[in-house]
Amino acid sequence: MDISRQNCEKNYWKFVLILVVCLFVRLIPFRPPNIEPILAVQMPLAKIYGAFPGFFLGFLSIIFYDIITHTIGAWTIITAFSYGVLGLWAAYFFQKRQASSFNFVIFAIVGTLFFDAATGLSVGPLFFHQSFYSALVGQIPFTLLHLLGDIIFAAVLSPVVYRFALSSKKKLKQVSVVDALNMFHPKII
Repeated sequence: MDISRQNCEKNYWKFVLILVVCLFVRLIPFRPPNIEPILAVQMPLAKIYGAFPGFFLGFLSIIFYDIITHTIGAWTIITAFSYGVLGLWAAYFFQKRQASSFNFVIFAIVGTLFFDAATGLSVGPLFFHQSFYSALVGQIPFTLLHLLGDIIFAAVLSPVVYRFALSSKKKLKQVSVVDALNMFHPKII
């Protein structure tokens, strides 16, 4: 599918909307840890908008979340930078690959393993004096849960986000108030 820069420039509001929705999903209380759509929305947006917007989507998602939840710390920079690197990498990865569920899942698996290794095996030992072995053992169930969530989101959500971000206003059907109300009074033939 041909992606024109002109189309992308006109749809930066969609980029911001997706970032905000992603942030609100992460703010859902009692959500299992690492079941979040960041990577699933980052991959298609990095393919469409490029490396730097892909970087900033992941980076800002972490920064805004930690600011809102008052959990900002030294780990915020490592986590935000790691998600940012995934955005850069996704833009490179999808340059010559189709935006298919299969490719999104492949990237999600490798990207999640990179992210969890970079963050889970560094933050505990560096900032909380945790042994590397205990960080590794503790990271295994966390990474399995993270993989499960990212694989499902990559297979289902990433293609939807990709199509939404590429859709233009002309393609979307304008629904008037009358049309919306008529749905409650269907025509009987």
